[in-house]
Amino acid sequence: MSKKIVVLGAGTAGTIVSNNLRRHLPKDWEITVIDRDDEHIYQPGLLFVPFGIQKSSTLVKSRKKYISPGVNFVMDEITGIDPDKRTVKTKNHTFTYDFLVISTGCRIVPEENDGLMDAWGKNAFTFYDKDAADQLRLRLKEFDGGKLVMNIAELPFKCPVAPIEFVFMADWFLKKKGIRHKSEIELVTPLPMAFTKPKAAAVFTESARVKNIKITTSFELNRVDGKEKYIESVQGDKVKYDTLVIVPTTIGDPVISDSGMDDGIGFVPTHHNTLKALKHDRVYVIGDATNVPTSKAGSVAHYEADVVVFNIMAEIYGAKPEEIYDGHSTCFIVYSKGTSSLIDFNYKIEPLPGKFPMPKLGPFTLLKETKANWYGKLAFEPLYWNVLLDGKHLGMPPTLVMAGKEVG
Repeated sequence: MSKKIVVLGAGTAGTIVSNNLRRHLPKDWEITVIDRDDEHIYQPGLLFVPFGIQKSSTLVKSRKKYISPGVNFVMDEITGIDPDKRTVKTKNHTFTYDFLVISTGCRIVPEENDGLMDAWGKNAFTFYDKDAADQLRLRLKEFDGGKLVMNIAELPFKCPVAPIEFVFMADWFLKKKGIRHKSEIELVTPLPMAFTKPKAAAVFTESARVKNIKITTSFELNRVDGKEKYIESVQGDKVKYDTLVIVPTTIGDPVISDSGMDDGIGFVPTHHNTLKALKHDRVYVIGDATNVPTSKAGSVAHYEADVVVFNIMAEIYGAKPEEIYDGHSTCFIVYSKGTSSLIDFNYKIEPLPGKFPMPKLGPFTLLKETKANWYGKLAFEPLYWNVLLDGKHLGMPPTLVMAGKEVG
């Protein structure tokens, strides 16, 4: 047996799973991780760039720094995957594997939204990209009132709480500038409510009401009219704006589609609990590349990494992969510079009120805006980089939400 594992993508998911595999497997297993560049971006920090809280340059570090010794890091562009022959082709090499981990992530494609490119960088912006977040920062700096609309083009998209965070942060930012009284803020979403989980959606909707933020639901974007400054739904409804902030259409990596392994929009059909590719043997999928029904967020990648490593090792030693991933996700929701909320949930259990990570003790509070949660959010960034380095999970109990009623 050749004993080779190839990991596609060195983002959060790919880096942690590579480092974890290296820690647990003997040296005769060769682990190779492939990515097109050496720039690892701390994506949660992009939300703070438009509001001048964080500089985009501080969010980028070398991938090499966080990939463990004993893991081969190959900087090359992946051009094709053949799961039958168990090979991966790049521009310069061909790799064979015994196990493949797909962690190719996802990307925004604003060109897929009718009319958006005509308004792009003029009156339509995003913060889901480093350079675009800097452009939006300049726009908000000169914003002196009017209607600010946050729109989600379609599902799925990365970090489902980020648009909610943006409108809450915009409320804080415009109050700080002294122009909130002459500004409107509106969140326009294709979801039937503010968030995917009803109990959390109710809490966020009430917070929006208190902050005088309008939420328009079930709005399926058809086109953007940058000249007349409005967005139009498939049903023909229009929402006017002065500044549009948008999460454009999001798709998986094109190499997944080009290799015939996708679900129609670039994501890999994945078993919800084992994280194995449904149609291919010895292939696991992790992070934003999956089509599992949970958040495309960093915490999910952390929790999934433990499962992927466990199941690959199970297969190596002749056992069947176990159905142990429960869709666990943990998300901070920033309300302002100084306050944040926190949610913790999985496939079956909704976000619940209580304390986290220890019931009754905390120190963080679930589904409630507090200062302590803000400091937890601040502490998360250095923790994130350290977690990448040692390949371990976040240290949050992976079965916490399984207790459901016991949380808090």
